[in-house]
Amino acid sequence: MTTYEQDAKTLELPWPFTGREDELELVRRSLAVGRHGIVLTGPAGCGRTRLITEALRGTDRARVTGTPEARHLPFAAFAHLLPEAVSLHRAVQLLRGVRLLVVDDAHLLDEASAALVHQLAVHGRTRLVVAVTDGAPAPEAVSRLWTGELLPRLSLEPLPREDTAQLLAPAGLEPLSAARLHRLCRGDLRLLRELLGALRESGGLRRVDGGEEWAWRGPVPVTPAVRGRLAAALDRSGPGERETLDRLAFAEPLPVPLDGLDLDVLEALETDGLIQVDDGGGVTLAHPLHGPALRATAGRLRARRLAPAPDHCLAALEAERAEIVGRWERGLVTDVPTPVGDWLLSGELPVPAPYAAVRARYARLRGELREAAAWAREGLRRAPGDADCEGELRLCLEQSGEGDAGDGVWGAAARGDLDGAVARITGDDTFALYDAVRLGAPERVAGRLRDRGVFARHAEALVRLDGHALDRVAGELAERGFVLFAAEACAQAVRAHRDPRAARLSRTRAVALARRCPGARTPALSALVLGELTARQRQIVTLAAAGLSNRQIAERLTLSVRTVGNHLYSAYTRLGASDRGALPWLTDPVEVTAESA
Repeated sequence: MTTYEQDAKTLELPWPFTGREDELELVRRSLAVGRHGIVLTGPAGCGRTRLITEALRGTDRARVTGTPEARHLPFAAFAHLLPEAVSLHRAVQLLRGVRLLVVDDAHLLDEASAALVHQLAVHGRTRLVVAVTDGAPAPEAVSRLWTGELLPRLSLEPLPREDTAQLLAPAGLEPLSAARLHRLCRGDLRLLRELLGALRESGGLRRVDGGEEWAWRGPVPVTPAVRGRLAAALDRSGPGERETLDRLAFAEPLPVPLDGLDLDVLEALETDGLIQVDDGGGVTLAHPLHGPALRATAGRLRARRLAPAPDHCLAALEAERAEIVGRWERGLVTDVPTPVGDWLLSGELPVPAPYAAVRARYARLRGELREAAAWAREGLRRAPGDADCEGELRLCLEQSGEGDAGDGVWGAAARGDLDGAVARITGDDTFALYDAVRLGAPERVAGRLRDRGVFARHAEALVRLDGHALDRVAGELAERGFVLFAAEACAQAVRAHRDPRAARLSRTRAVALARRCPGARTPALSALVLGELTARQRQIVTLAAAGLSNRQIAERLTLSVRTVGNHLYSAYTRLGASDRGALPWLTDPVEVTAESA
């Protein structure tokens, strides 16, 4: 994978290819000997063309592209490969020598070109890679490629949020801004590129507290490129349509009651996919970017007339906060809509510290430590010294190995003092008790976690060192949204399995889950890399990776300097490291690949 070092205001294209590893392998395998190719479908901007480019890099191929302007011209897409006035039969004969053909935007092909592609698939001499946009009307000859089972179909989903964050990493965006961009663009990479370019041009990115990261708070910059992508909403000219859209935009994040709007206008907007009506009769805009864009282009007088009172969403914000708390109390932290908090974060109103602390904890329980820390800092920006936000920020930093370790459970764990960390666990809170399980001491709390669902089952499986039970627990934790906890359970299963094949499978799963928790560095995940070491060697290597000298490690663990040196030498040999300079990389779980695991 190619990477680039870029500034947020000078990000160059093309962006590095990110994610899609499984899809990339499927496309490559579809072109192996005896295969006839593949059809890739997906929403606009999902990265089909880039995926094809990466999969076919270094191969000889011909390429044709459908265009809306040439749909009425026979064989327009093949004009560079065929002579004029050619029949379909003759076109098939002329293209026999083409071993690999890429057909981009096949839904825009003229009928003759579509028929030619279909015939090439039927004859099977030419391998085909065909890209089609979901929801767009396509010639029947194109759709029959997969409905007639001539070629397998790979349906691409929008790029996940974690992959979008990785894609935006060269721009140095802080996590909440990257999440906002992903939410507004819905995985549309072309729109993402245009919006980020607009932010650079308009100066909408600001340094975070004088650090290295950039943040976006404030309105959407509607440059000509962005406006062109949003023309369906911004250029409505029917009677009452723009007024209705603006009313919906300024009511955000709350819906507008159906009975307060013109039904004829709503029907027209719904037909064009610009609005949606919920089960309760509330009307909202269908695309998350339309509201900010409509507000940004409304003009001062219209904005003054339509803007609600500053506190119009406070009751909804409290309901949202209560829903989030209720979910983790039920042992569930999967994705939940948070329109009010996200709207506040965009810069419309300050984010109250109690809400920011709840969002920070929810993100931390999901394993999104960087996002959790950003929410905690957002709360502290509005309420310096808030205890809940400070506590969440400290936990995030300790579980990611950043900052100074505190005196609590995870502070001791960050210093390598696992016995001290477990000894600090007090109280009867489920997640506090569960920390002992995550730290590898389930026997301390197994009885007190009884009847607490998956957390109790995790403790019991770890006490028994039952690798298969730990794998099942990890699956349930992941389904409930506890991705970091699931990664840790899989990592513990690696050491519990007696079957090497089962251990390798658990390790692969642990690495995949850990990659979804960027920045997490906990003892269980460190064991993914340090699993072949003894407990003492892991303890010493972790401290050495944190920058402590041999003498400092010896003083902390009450060992001789010679003993520390011997342990490090043995660890270097097993890890394949030449010196302690490689240890931070080796103890960072998100840097591990499935191949190296």
